[in-house]
Amino acid sequence: MRIFTIKVLFLFLIVSSYSSLSAQTSEFLRAKVLDQETGDPVVFATVSIKGKANGVITNMDGSFRLPITLRVAGESIEISFMGYEKKEFELQKLSPNDINIIRLSPATISLSEAVVSAKRKRSGLSARAIVRKAIRSIANNYPANEFAAIGYYRDYQIKDDNYVNLNEAILEVIDKGFRTNDQESSNIRIYDYINNINFKRDAQGERKYDYKNYKKFIDKAYLDSYGGNEFTILRIHDAIRNHNVNSYDFVNVLESDFLENHFFKKENDIQDDNEVLYVISFKQSIVKYLVHGKLFISKNNFAIHKMEYTLYDRIRKFENGQVDKQGIDNVAIFEVLTEYKRKYGKMYPNYISFFNIFEVGQLPEFIVKEVLLDGPKGCFIVKFNRIVEKVSASKKGNYDIRFEDKKIEIDRIKVLETEVEVYPKLSDKDFRNLIYKMDAAQSRKFDLMKLLSAEVTDVRNRGGVKVNEMKYETYRQFREFFVQEIKANGSVLKDTLFMKKDIPIFENQLIIKPDNFDEYWMNTPLKNIKN
Repeated sequence: MRIFTIKVLFLFLIVSSYSSLSAQTSEFLRAKVLDQETGDPVVFATVSIKGKANGVITNMDGSFRLPITLRVAGESIEISFMGYEKKEFELQKLSPNDINIIRLSPATISLSEAVVSAKRKRSGLSARAIVRKAIRSIANNYPANEFAAIGYYRDYQIKDDNYVNLNEAILEVIDKGFRTNDQESSNIRIYDYINNINFKRDAQGERKYDYKNYKKFIDKAYLDSYGGNEFTILRIHDAIRNHNVNSYDFVNVLESDFLENHFFKKENDIQDDNEVLYVISFKQSIVKYLVHGKLFISKNNFAIHKMEYTLYDRIRKFENGQVDKQGIDNVAIFEVLTEYKRKYGKMYPNYISFFNIFEVGQLPEFIVKEVLLDGPKGCFIVKFNRIVEKVSASKKGNYDIRFEDKKIEIDRIKVLETEVEVYPKLSDKDFRNLIYKMDAAQSRKFDLMKLLSAEVTDVRNRGGVKVNEMKYETYRQFREFFVQEIKANGSVLKDTLFMKKDIPIFENQLIIKPDNFDEYWMNTPLKNIKN
Protein backbone atom coordinates (compact mmCIF):
# COMPACT_ATOMS: atom_id res chain seq x y z
CA MET A 1 0.00 0.00 0.00
CA ARG A 2 1.36 3.44 -0.91
CA ILE A 3 2.26 5.73 1.96
CA PHE A 4 1.54 9.42 1.41
CA THR A 5 3.77 12.08 2.97
CA ILE A 6 3.41 15.78 3.46
CA LYS A 7 5.72 18.26 5.11
CA VAL A 8 4.97 19.10 8.70
CA LEU A 9 6.53 22.00 10.56
CA PHE A 10 9.15 21.07 13.13
CA LEU A 11 11.07 23.83 14.81
CA PHE A 12 14.73 23.33 15.39
CA LEU A 13 16.15 26.50 16.83
CA ILE A 14 19.77 27.42 16.33
CA VAL A 15 21.16 30.63 17.70
CA SER A 16 23.32 31.81 14.84
CA SER A 17 26.44 33.87 15.25
CA TYR A 18 27.25 34.17 11.56
CA SER A 19 25.73 37.60 11.18
CA SER A 20 25.54 40.66 13.40
CA LEU A 21 22.47 42.79 13.76
CA SER A 22 22.17 46.39 12.67
CA ALA A 23 22.12 49.45 14.89
CA GLN A 24 18.42 48.87 15.52
CA THR A 25 18.94 45.53 17.26
CA SER A 26 18.37 46.98 20.71
CA GLU A 27 14.76 47.52 19.69
CA PHE A 28 14.07 44.29 17.77
CA LEU A 29 14.66 40.56 17.79
CA ARG A 30 15.70 39.10 14.43
CA ALA A 31 15.11 35.59 13.12
CA LYS A 32 15.02 33.69 9.84
CA VAL A 33 12.85 30.69 9.01
CA LEU A 34 14.60 28.20 6.70
CA ASP A 35 13.72 24.82 5.24
CA GLN A 36 15.62 22.09 7.10
CA GLU A 37 16.33 20.06 3.93
CA THR A 38 17.14 22.73 1.36
CA GLY A 39 18.14 25.71 3.47
CA ASP A 40 15.76 27.85 1.41
CA PRO A 41 13.87 30.64 3.17
CA VAL A 42 10.25 29.98 4.10
CA VAL A 43 8.62 33.03 2.54
CA PHE A 44 5.44 34.62 3.93
CA ALA A 45 5.03 32.30 6.91
CA THR A 46 2.70 33.75 9.58
CA VAL A 47 4.34 34.58 12.91
CA SER A 48 1.63 35.24 15.53
CA ILE A 49 2.01 36.50 19.10
CA LYS A 50 0.28 33.82 21.17
CA GLY A 51 -2.86 35.06 22.89
CA LYS A 52 -2.86 38.35 20.97
CA ALA A 53 -4.43 39.54 17.76
CA ASN A 54 -1.28 40.75 16.08
CA GLY A 55 1.74 39.21 14.40
CA VAL A 56 3.99 39.48 11.37
CA ILE A 57 4.82 37.72 8.07
CA THR A 58 8.29 36.45 7.11
CA ASN A 59 10.12 38.31 4.34
CA MET A 60 11.49 37.07 1.03
CA ASP A 61 14.65 35.96 2.82
CA GLY A 62 12.60 34.18 5.50
CA SER A 63 13.44 36.84 8.07
CA PHE A 64 11.19 38.58 10.53
CA ARG A 65 11.67 40.96 13.42
CA LEU A 66 9.75 41.45 16.65
CA PRO A 67 9.92 44.23 19.25
CA ILE A 68 12.36 43.33 22.02
CA THR A 69 9.66 44.21 24.54
CA LEU A 70 7.81 41.02 23.61
CA ARG A 71 10.83 38.98 24.69
CA VAL A 72 11.16 40.93 27.93
CA ALA A 73 7.47 40.30 28.65
CA GLY A 74 8.00 36.55 28.20
CA GLU A 75 5.68 36.22 25.19
CA SER A 76 5.49 33.15 22.93
CA ILE A 77 4.99 32.99 19.17
CA GLU A 78 3.34 30.55 16.78
CA ILE A 79 4.64 30.02 13.25
CA SER A 80 2.31 28.59 10.64
CA PHE A 81 2.64 28.02 6.93
CA MET A 82 0.32 26.32 4.49
CA GLY A 83 1.06 22.59 4.35
CA TYR A 84 2.89 22.64 7.68
CA GLU A 85 1.93 22.06 11.29
CA LYS A 86 1.61 25.13 13.52
CA LYS A 87 4.33 25.25 16.18
CA GLU A 88 4.92 27.38 19.27
CA PHE A 89 8.01 28.46 21.20
CA GLU A 90 9.07 31.06 23.75
CA LEU A 91 10.73 34.30 22.66
CA GLN A 92 13.17 34.12 25.55
CA LYS A 93 14.85 31.27 23.67
CA LEU A 94 15.79 33.77 20.95
CA SER A 95 19.09 35.61 21.23
CA PRO A 96 18.68 39.39 21.45
CA ASN A 97 22.09 39.96 19.82
CA ASP A 98 22.15 37.67 16.76
CA ILE A 99 20.01 36.60 13.83
CA ASN A 100 18.30 33.46 15.11
CA ILE A 101 17.81 30.58 12.67
CA ILE A 102 14.62 28.54 12.85
CA ARG A 103 14.70 25.42 10.68
CA LEU A 104 11.66 23.51 9.48
CA SER A 105 11.92 19.77 8.90
CA PRO A 106 9.51 17.31 7.21
CA ALA A 107 7.50 14.56 8.90
CA THR A 108 5.41 11.67 7.59
CA ILE A 109 1.70 11.03 7.92
CA SER A 110 0.64 7.84 9.64
CA LEU A 111 -0.83 4.99 7.60
CA SER A 112 -4.37 5.71 8.82
CA GLU A 113 -4.06 9.36 7.81
CA ALA A 114 -2.82 8.29 4.38
CA VAL A 115 -5.91 6.14 3.87
CA VAL A 116 -8.19 9.05 4.84
CA SER A 117 -6.28 11.31 2.46
CA ALA A 118 -6.67 8.79 -0.35
CA LYS A 119 -10.45 8.66 0.20
CA ARG A 120 -10.65 12.41 0.03
CA LYS A 121 -8.90 12.38 -3.33
CA ARG A 122 -11.73 10.29 -4.75
CA SER A 123 -14.10 13.23 -4.36
CA GLY A 124 -16.46 13.36 -7.34
CA LEU A 125 -15.91 17.09 -7.92
CA SER A 126 -13.66 18.06 -10.80
CA ALA A 127 -11.05 20.80 -10.43
CA ARG A 128 -13.21 23.20 -12.46
CA ALA A 129 -16.28 22.40 -10.34
CA ILE A 130 -14.34 23.08 -7.12
CA VAL A 131 -13.18 26.47 -8.41
CA ARG A 132 -16.71 27.32 -9.55
CA LYS A 133 -18.13 26.51 -6.09
CA ALA A 134 -15.35 28.53 -4.44
CA ILE A 135 -16.15 31.62 -6.51
CA ARG A 136 -19.88 31.27 -5.88
CA SER A 137 -19.21 30.92 -2.14
CA ILE A 138 -17.27 34.19 -1.78
CA ALA A 139 -20.36 36.04 -0.52
CA ASN A 140 -20.77 33.54 2.34
CA ASN A 141 -17.12 33.05 3.28
CA TYR A 142 -15.84 36.64 3.43
CA PRO A 143 -17.03 39.54 5.60
CA ALA A 144 -20.06 41.41 4.35
CA ASN A 145 -19.81 44.12 7.01
CA GLU A 146 -17.14 46.71 7.76
CA PHE A 147 -13.82 45.51 9.19
CA ALA A 148 -10.38 47.03 9.66
CA ALA A 149 -7.02 45.50 8.70
CA ILE A 150 -3.96 47.12 10.27
CA GLY A 151 -0.63 46.16 8.83
CA TYR A 152 2.79 46.83 7.39
CA TYR A 153 3.00 48.17 3.84
CA ARG A 154 6.15 48.48 1.76
CA ASP A 155 7.23 49.05 -1.80
CA TYR A 156 10.75 48.53 -3.07
CA GLN A 157 12.86 47.23 -5.94
CA ILE A 158 15.45 44.47 -6.06
CA LYS A 159 18.60 45.05 -8.05
CA ASP A 160 21.50 42.57 -7.96
CA ASP A 161 19.88 40.78 -4.97
CA ASN A 162 19.80 44.01 -2.95
CA TYR A 163 16.72 45.90 -1.75
CA VAL A 164 16.71 49.48 -3.09
CA ASN A 165 14.24 52.37 -2.78
CA LEU A 166 12.54 50.84 0.27
CA ASN A 167 9.50 52.80 1.46
CA GLU A 168 7.59 51.58 4.52
CA ALA A 169 4.33 52.43 6.27
CA ILE A 170 1.87 51.25 8.89
CA LEU A 171 -1.63 51.48 7.41
CA GLU A 172 -5.17 50.82 8.53
CA VAL A 173 -7.57 49.70 5.81
CA ILE A 174 -11.22 50.35 6.62
CA ASP A 175 -13.04 47.92 4.33
CA LYS A 176 -16.81 48.29 4.08
CA GLY A 177 -17.19 44.59 3.27
CA PHE A 178 -17.21 42.32 0.24
CA ARG A 179 -20.58 43.56 -0.99
CA THR A 180 -19.08 46.97 -1.75
CA ASN A 181 -16.70 48.22 -4.42
CA ASP A 182 -13.28 48.32 -2.79
CA GLN A 183 -11.86 51.24 -4.80
CA GLU A 184 -14.90 53.41 -4.19
CA SER A 185 -15.78 52.62 -0.58
CA SER A 186 -12.64 51.56 1.30
CA ASN A 187 -10.59 54.16 3.20
CA ILE A 188 -7.03 54.06 4.48
CA ARG A 189 -5.40 55.73 7.46
CA ILE A 190 -1.64 56.22 7.58
CA TYR A 191 -0.26 55.60 11.07
CA ASP A 192 3.32 56.25 9.96
CA TYR A 193 5.57 56.17 6.89
CA ILE A 194 9.25 56.51 6.04
CA ASN A 195 11.52 56.55 3.02
CA ASN A 196 14.10 54.18 4.49
CA ILE A 197 17.45 55.91 3.93
CA ASN A 198 19.33 52.94 5.41
CA PHE A 199 18.67 51.24 2.07
CA LYS A 200 20.24 52.50 -1.15
CA ARG A 201 18.20 55.00 -3.15
CA ASP A 202 18.46 54.27 -6.87
CA ALA A 203 17.39 57.24 -8.99
CA GLN A 204 16.83 55.17 -12.13
CA GLY A 205 14.47 52.80 -10.34
CA GLU A 206 12.50 55.72 -8.89
CA ARG A 207 11.70 57.20 -12.31
CA LYS A 208 8.08 57.33 -13.43
CA TYR A 209 7.05 54.85 -16.10
CA ASP A 210 7.80 56.21 -19.58
CA TYR A 211 6.38 54.01 -22.34
CA LYS A 212 6.80 56.70 -25.00
CA ASN A 213 10.60 56.99 -24.82
CA TYR A 214 11.22 53.57 -23.23
CA LYS A 215 13.21 55.08 -20.39
CA LYS A 216 11.25 52.96 -17.89
CA PHE A 217 8.70 50.41 -19.01
CA ILE A 218 7.33 46.91 -18.56
CA ASP A 219 8.08 44.75 -21.58
CA LYS A 220 4.93 43.22 -23.12
CA ALA A 221 2.72 44.68 -20.40
CA TYR A 222 1.29 47.92 -19.08
CA LEU A 223 0.71 48.82 -15.43
CA ASP A 224 -2.41 50.94 -15.02
CA SER A 225 -2.43 53.38 -12.09
CA TYR A 226 -6.21 52.86 -11.70
CA GLY A 227 -6.39 56.56 -10.82
CA GLY A 228 -4.57 56.03 -7.53
CA ASN A 229 -1.25 55.62 -5.77
CA GLU A 230 0.96 52.60 -5.03
CA PHE A 231 -1.45 51.12 -2.49
CA THR A 232 -4.40 51.48 -4.87
CA ILE A 233 -2.44 49.53 -7.49
CA LEU A 234 -1.74 46.81 -4.94
CA ARG A 235 -5.36 46.56 -3.74
CA ILE A 236 -6.84 46.09 -7.22
CA HIS A 237 -4.59 43.06 -7.67
CA ASP A 238 -6.48 41.22 -4.94
CA ALA A 239 -8.75 39.30 -7.31
CA ILE A 240 -10.67 37.71 -4.42
CA ARG A 241 -11.65 41.04 -2.87
CA ASN A 242 -12.36 42.44 -6.34
CA HIS A 243 -14.14 39.32 -7.58
CA ASN A 244 -16.87 41.24 -9.41
CA VAL A 245 -14.74 43.92 -11.14
CA ASN A 246 -11.85 43.78 -13.59
CA SER A 247 -8.70 43.07 -11.60
CA TYR A 248 -5.79 42.13 -13.89
CA ASP A 249 -5.02 40.05 -16.99
CA PHE A 250 -5.95 37.25 -17.39
CA VAL A 251 -8.02 36.85 -14.27
CA ASN A 252 -10.04 39.84 -15.40
CA VAL A 253 -13.39 39.61 -13.56
CA LEU A 254 -12.91 36.57 -11.32
CA GLU A 255 -16.57 35.55 -11.12
CA SER A 256 -17.21 35.71 -14.87
CA ASP A 257 -13.88 35.36 -16.73
CA PHE A 258 -11.49 33.29 -14.64
CA LEU A 259 -12.98 29.87 -15.40
CA GLU A 260 -13.14 30.58 -19.11
CA ASN A 261 -9.56 31.84 -19.29
CA HIS A 262 -7.73 28.89 -17.68
CA PHE A 263 -7.34 25.12 -17.54
CA PHE A 264 -7.53 23.45 -14.10
CA LYS A 265 -6.05 20.37 -12.44
CA LYS A 266 -6.38 18.76 -9.00
CA GLU A 267 -3.17 18.35 -7.00
CA ASN A 268 -2.58 16.62 -3.63
CA ASP A 269 -4.50 18.05 -0.68
CA ILE A 270 -2.66 20.00 2.01
CA GLN A 271 -3.47 21.23 5.50
CA ASP A 272 -3.73 24.79 6.87
CA ASP A 273 -4.38 25.30 10.59
CA ASN A 274 -6.06 21.88 10.88
CA GLU A 275 -8.22 22.54 7.82
CA VAL A 276 -7.81 20.30 4.78
CA LEU A 277 -7.52 22.20 1.50
CA TYR A 278 -7.95 21.30 -2.13
CA VAL A 279 -4.95 22.38 -4.20
CA ILE A 280 -6.01 23.35 -7.72
CA SER A 281 -3.34 24.29 -10.23
CA PHE A 282 -4.24 26.22 -13.36
CA LYS A 283 -2.51 27.16 -16.60
CA GLN A 284 -2.97 29.05 -19.82
CA SER A 285 -0.82 29.48 -22.92
CA ILE A 286 -1.34 32.54 -25.10
CA VAL A 287 0.66 33.91 -28.03
CA LYS A 288 3.03 36.04 -25.94
CA TYR A 289 2.31 34.71 -22.46
CA LEU A 290 2.21 31.70 -20.17
CA VAL A 291 0.11 31.57 -17.01
CA HIS A 292 0.75 29.30 -14.02
CA GLY A 293 -1.00 29.48 -10.68
CA LYS A 294 -2.61 27.69 -7.75
CA LEU A 295 -5.73 27.99 -5.62
CA PHE A 296 -5.96 26.60 -2.09
CA ILE A 297 -9.61 25.95 -1.29
CA SER A 298 -11.26 24.65 1.89
CA LYS A 299 -12.85 21.20 1.63
CA ASN A 300 -15.37 22.26 4.29
CA ASN A 301 -16.95 25.37 2.79
CA PHE A 302 -14.95 26.12 -0.40
CA ALA A 303 -13.33 29.27 1.03
CA ILE A 304 -10.27 30.37 -0.96
CA HIS A 305 -7.35 30.50 1.48
CA LYS A 306 -4.68 31.45 -1.02
CA MET A 307 -4.29 32.42 -4.67
CA GLU A 308 -0.99 32.37 -6.57
CA TYR A 309 -0.90 33.85 -10.07
CA THR A 310 2.17 34.27 -12.31
CA LEU A 311 2.27 35.63 -15.86
CA TYR A 312 5.38 34.66 -17.86
CA ASP A 313 6.98 35.98 -21.02
CA ARG A 314 6.88 33.09 -23.54
CA ILE A 315 9.93 34.41 -25.40
CA ARG A 316 12.26 35.55 -22.65
CA LYS A 317 14.17 32.81 -20.80
CA PHE A 318 16.43 32.74 -17.75
CA GLU A 319 20.12 32.73 -18.48
CA ASN A 320 22.28 29.64 -17.84
CA GLY A 321 19.33 27.24 -17.81
CA GLN A 322 17.86 28.59 -14.55
CA VAL A 323 14.30 27.80 -13.47
CA ASP A 324 12.02 29.39 -10.87
CA LYS A 325 10.31 27.70 -7.91
CA GLN A 326 7.70 26.25 -10.30
CA GLY A 327 10.41 24.69 -12.48
CA ILE A 328 9.71 27.16 -15.29
CA ASP A 329 12.57 28.72 -17.26
CA ASN A 330 10.57 31.67 -18.61
CA VAL A 331 10.98 35.10 -17.03
CA ALA A 332 7.97 36.24 -14.98
CA ILE A 333 6.36 39.53 -16.02
CA PHE A 334 4.32 39.75 -12.83
CA GLU A 335 3.21 37.64 -9.88
CA VAL A 336 0.39 38.13 -7.37
CA LEU A 337 0.22 36.20 -4.08
CA THR A 338 -2.88 36.65 -1.93
CA GLU A 339 -3.63 34.84 1.32
CA TYR A 340 -6.65 34.91 3.64
CA LYS A 341 -6.95 33.43 7.15
CA ARG A 342 -10.05 32.21 8.94
CA LYS A 343 -10.89 34.41 11.94
CA TYR A 344 -14.13 35.01 13.77
CA GLY A 345 -15.88 32.60 11.39
CA LYS A 346 -14.93 34.50 8.19
CA MET A 347 -11.94 34.76 5.85
CA TYR A 348 -9.91 37.93 6.45
CA PRO A 349 -6.84 39.17 4.53
CA ASN A 350 -3.44 37.97 5.76
CA TYR A 351 -1.16 39.40 3.06
CA ILE A 352 -0.92 40.40 -0.57
CA SER A 353 2.30 40.67 -2.58
CA PHE A 354 2.40 42.06 -6.11
CA PHE A 355 5.61 41.82 -8.13
CA ASN A 356 6.47 42.97 -11.64
CA ILE A 357 9.67 43.48 -13.61
CA PHE A 358 10.50 46.68 -15.42
CA GLU A 359 13.29 47.85 -17.69
CA VAL A 360 15.26 51.08 -17.35
CA GLY A 361 16.95 52.40 -20.46
CA GLN A 362 20.59 53.48 -20.17
CA LEU A 363 22.08 56.26 -22.28
CA PRO A 364 23.76 54.81 -25.40
CA GLU A 365 27.52 54.38 -25.13
CA PHE A 366 28.13 55.16 -28.81
CA ILE A 367 26.24 58.07 -30.37
CA VAL A 368 26.22 60.57 -33.26
CA LYS A 369 27.24 63.91 -31.78
CA GLU A 370 26.19 66.05 -34.75
CA VAL A 371 25.85 66.18 -38.54
CA LEU A 372 27.33 69.20 -40.35
CA LEU A 373 27.24 70.50 -43.91
CA ASP A 374 30.74 71.30 -45.20
CA GLY A 375 30.35 73.61 -48.21
CA PRO A 376 34.01 73.80 -49.30
CA LYS A 377 34.39 70.00 -49.22
CA GLY A 378 30.96 69.43 -50.74
CA CYS A 379 29.93 66.80 -48.18
CA PHE A 380 28.11 66.10 -44.95
CA ILE A 381 30.27 65.36 -41.90
CA VAL A 382 28.90 62.87 -39.36
CA LYS A 383 30.66 63.23 -36.01
CA PHE A 384 30.68 60.33 -33.51
CA ASN A 385 31.77 60.26 -29.86
CA ARG A 386 33.96 57.17 -30.37
CA ILE A 387 36.32 55.85 -33.06
CA VAL A 388 34.24 54.05 -35.67
CA GLU A 389 34.74 50.57 -37.12
CA LYS A 390 35.64 51.14 -40.78
CA VAL A 391 33.63 48.38 -42.52
CA SER A 392 30.22 49.28 -41.04
CA ALA A 393 30.93 53.03 -41.30
CA SER A 394 31.69 52.67 -45.03
CA LYS A 395 28.27 51.25 -45.99
CA LYS A 396 26.07 53.76 -47.80
CA GLY A 397 22.92 52.02 -46.61
CA ASN A 398 23.71 52.93 -43.01
CA TYR A 399 23.07 56.63 -43.70
CA ASP A 400 19.70 58.21 -44.47
CA ILE A 401 20.22 61.93 -45.17
CA ARG A 402 17.21 63.98 -46.23
CA PHE A 403 16.78 67.57 -47.39
CA GLU A 404 13.26 68.99 -47.42
CA ASP A 405 12.20 65.41 -46.61
CA LYS A 406 13.72 64.07 -49.85
CA LYS A 407 16.36 61.38 -49.52
CA ILE A 408 19.77 62.38 -50.87
CA GLU A 409 21.58 59.72 -52.88
CA ILE A 410 25.12 59.02 -51.66
CA ASP A 411 28.05 58.99 -54.05
CA ARG A 412 30.90 57.92 -51.77
CA ILE A 413 32.00 57.76 -48.11
CA LYS A 414 35.32 58.61 -46.49
CA VAL A 415 35.93 57.21 -42.99
CA LEU A 416 38.20 59.05 -40.56
CA GLU A 417 38.58 58.14 -36.86
CA THR A 418 35.57 59.76 -35.18
CA GLU A 419 34.19 61.41 -38.33
CA VAL A 420 32.66 60.15 -41.56
CA GLU A 421 32.47 62.31 -44.67
CA VAL A 422 29.38 61.52 -46.73
CA TYR A 423 29.53 62.88 -50.28
CA PRO A 424 26.12 63.33 -51.93
CA LYS A 425 25.41 62.47 -55.55
CA LEU A 426 24.41 66.05 -56.46
CA SER A 427 25.38 68.38 -59.27
CA ASP A 428 27.34 71.50 -58.34
CA LYS A 429 24.22 73.56 -58.99
CA ASP A 430 22.01 71.45 -56.73
CA PHE A 431 24.61 71.45 -53.96
CA ARG A 432 24.97 75.27 -54.14
CA ASN A 433 21.19 75.56 -54.03
CA LEU A 434 21.13 73.38 -50.91
CA ILE A 435 23.74 75.60 -49.21
CA TYR A 436 21.79 78.74 -50.19
CA LYS A 437 18.59 77.43 -48.62
CA MET A 438 20.44 76.41 -45.47
CA ASP A 439 22.05 79.85 -45.13
CA ALA A 440 18.72 81.60 -45.73
CA ALA A 441 16.99 79.45 -43.12
CA GLN A 442 19.75 80.09 -40.58
CA SER A 443 19.54 83.87 -41.08
CA ARG A 444 15.79 83.69 -40.37
CA LYS A 445 16.52 81.56 -37.27
CA PHE A 446 14.53 78.76 -38.86
CA ASP A 447 14.84 75.27 -37.35
CA LEU A 448 17.45 73.68 -39.59
CA MET A 449 16.39 70.18 -38.47
CA LYS A 450 13.14 70.72 -40.36
CA LEU A 451 15.16 71.16 -43.54
CA LEU A 452 17.96 68.68 -43.03
CA SER A 453 17.74 65.39 -41.17
CA ALA A 454 20.16 62.50 -40.87
CA GLU A 455 19.63 59.02 -39.45
CA VAL A 456 22.56 56.66 -38.89
CA THR A 457 22.00 52.95 -38.27
CA ASP A 458 24.16 49.82 -37.90
CA VAL A 459 27.42 51.73 -37.68
CA ARG A 460 29.60 50.27 -34.92
CA ASN A 461 32.55 51.50 -32.94
CA ARG A 462 35.80 49.56 -32.59
CA GLY A 463 34.40 47.74 -29.57
CA GLY A 464 31.51 46.40 -31.65
CA VAL A 465 28.84 48.60 -30.03
CA LYS A 466 26.11 49.73 -32.42
CA VAL A 467 25.42 53.45 -32.71
CA ASN A 468 22.53 54.80 -30.57
CA GLU A 469 21.88 51.32 -29.17
CA MET A 470 19.99 51.51 -25.88
CA LYS A 471 20.97 49.17 -23.08
CA TYR A 472 18.44 48.14 -20.48
CA GLU A 473 18.73 47.17 -16.85
CA THR A 474 16.08 44.93 -15.29
CA TYR A 475 14.57 45.68 -11.90
CA ARG A 476 12.07 43.71 -9.82
CA GLN A 477 9.37 45.93 -8.31
CA PHE A 478 7.35 44.86 -5.25
CA ARG A 479 4.31 46.27 -3.46
CA GLU A 480 3.23 44.34 -0.37
CA PHE A 481 0.82 44.59 2.56
CA PHE A 482 1.11 42.27 5.57
CA VAL A 483 -1.75 42.33 8.05
CA GLN A 484 -0.75 42.53 11.71
CA GLU A 485 -4.22 42.80 13.22
CA ILE A 486 -7.85 42.35 12.13
CA LYS A 487 -10.63 44.29 13.83
CA ALA A 488 -13.79 42.44 12.80
CA ASN A 489 -16.12 45.21 14.05
CA GLY A 490 -14.39 47.98 12.16
CA SER A 491 -12.00 50.76 13.13
CA VAL A 492 -11.95 52.09 16.68
CA LEU A 493 -10.95 55.54 15.34
CA LYS A 494 -13.77 57.84 14.27
CA ASP A 495 -11.91 60.61 12.47
CA THR A 496 -12.21 61.09 8.71
CA LEU A 497 -8.56 61.97 8.07
CA PHE A 498 -7.91 59.34 5.41
CA MET A 499 -5.12 58.85 2.90
CA LYS A 500 -5.54 60.70 -0.38
CA LYS A 501 -5.60 57.88 -2.90
CA ASP A 502 -4.57 60.00 -5.89
CA ILE A 503 -1.17 61.09 -4.52
CA PRO A 504 1.78 58.92 -3.43
CA ILE A 505 1.71 57.52 0.09
CA PHE A 506 5.07 59.08 0.86
CA GLU A 507 4.34 62.65 -0.26
CA ASN A 508 2.77 64.98 2.30
CA GLN A 509 0.08 62.61 3.49
CA LEU A 510 -1.56 63.03 6.89
CA ILE A 511 -0.28 60.75 9.66
CA ILE A 512 -2.73 59.68 12.38
CA LYS A 513 -1.20 57.64 15.20
CA PRO A 514 -3.59 55.82 17.55
CA ASP A 515 -2.95 55.52 21.28
CA ASN A 516 -1.81 51.90 20.83
CA PHE A 517 0.58 52.69 17.97
CA ASP A 518 3.45 50.89 19.76
CA GLU A 519 1.64 47.57 19.17
CA TYR A 520 2.51 47.75 15.45
CA TRP A 521 5.94 47.73 13.85
CA MET A 522 7.67 47.77 10.48
CA ASN A 523 9.06 44.35 9.54
CA THR A 524 12.05 45.85 7.70
CA PRO A 525 13.95 43.15 5.75
CA LEU A 526 17.67 42.56 5.69
CA LYS A 527 19.43 44.64 3.05
CA ASN A 528 20.47 41.66 0.91
CA ILE A 529 17.98 38.87 0.19
CA LYS A 530 20.80 36.29 0.32
CA ASN A 531 22.02 37.30 3.81
